[in-house]
Amino acid sequence: MFYRENGQFKTSYRADQAIFPIAQDRWAILALVAFAFVGVPLLADEYLFRAILIPFLILSLAAIGVNILVGYCGQISLGSGAFMAVGAYMAYNAFVRIEGMPLIVALLIGGVCATLMGIVFGIPSLRVKGLYLAVATLAAQFFADWAFLRIGWFTNHNPSGSVSVSNLSVLGWRIDTPVEKYLFCLGFVVVFALLAKNLVRSAIGREWMAIRDMDVAAAVIGIRPVYAKLSAFAVSSFIVGVAGALWGFVHLGSWEPAAFSIDRSFQLLFMVIIGGLGSIMGSFFGAAFIVVLPIFLNQFLPWLGGLFGLEISTAAVSHTEYMIFGALIVWFLIVEPHGLAKLWSTAKHKLRIWPFPH
Repeated sequence: MFYRENGQFKTSYRADQAIFPIAQDRWAILALVAFAFVGVPLLADEYLFRAILIPFLILSLAAIGVNILVGYCGQISLGSGAFMAVGAYMAYNAFVRIEGMPLIVALLIGGVCATLMGIVFGIPSLRVKGLYLAVATLAAQFFADWAFLRIGWFTNHNPSGSVSVSNLSVLGWRIDTPVEKYLFCLGFVVVFALLAKNLVRSAIGREWMAIRDMDVAAAVIGIRPVYAKLSAFAVSSFIVGVAGALWGFVHLGSWEPAAFSIDRSFQLLFMVIIGGLGSIMGSFFGAAFIVVLPIFLNQFLPWLGGLFGLEISTAAVSHTEYMIFGALIVWFLIVEPHGLAKLWSTAKHKLRIWPFPH
């Protein structure tokens, strides 16, 4: 069979089902990853690593996990911050309580513990959906806030309620400088993004999307809603838990339960909505927008006000940020549900810059 897609002939289903079936996309992603590993460490300064790049990578990873649940399976969750907290605190306990615990194994243990919690709080999805499911997952957030604040075991009985980690290393490679932290997080993000991309293209990924589109029809054609929904909660919680462990270990170094409050859950949901529901690339777009916009507004609005002789206060900048977020969320939910990822794809097609026409 020969068929043509975007100017390129496909001669087999295997070629059509490749992760990046368009050659230009494939080479662009490889070039982008190579630049991220080689070029960025040579060009970026310490502030850029600490304030933008490291938070962007970790939040992108968390957004991928949320997107699997919300964008691909259609299960609304407001407990993502709780799963990040579980990943961070359980990774911390594994790291400090078990002698010689490797860093990567501790981070993955945090993800496994978040998976178990995700399955438990995903059970209501078998009976309820929509707003009711959102409320059920919100219970996970309140439970985690209470548990990590009141149960001393999670914080190793630290009187201040905060925990900290130091002397991070992997196979003798000490992760101390911002560049090393950036590369460590980048490695996690690349691996998990590829795994997630493969997963949503697999049979279980198609089951998630069938449940999202119409769960009753999916059950009629033989898809098991129990397995599909709980597996989505499990995979999503695992990725979000690993992201939470990275957020605590690499980005913060020292944290308390407030670092994973309900604001974090809403932030991750906003990333998915703005970036694009049901899009792995959209998770990166959403994280970049959420991380960069506040920094941009803090610099741009005072400068703009100075041109007209006005003084823009910090409160005004903060309110402007919330207004922009609110307007974009309404826009992308009602007008363009696929978010920035869809706008980027449309722009490439209209400008004919990608893929190159034959």
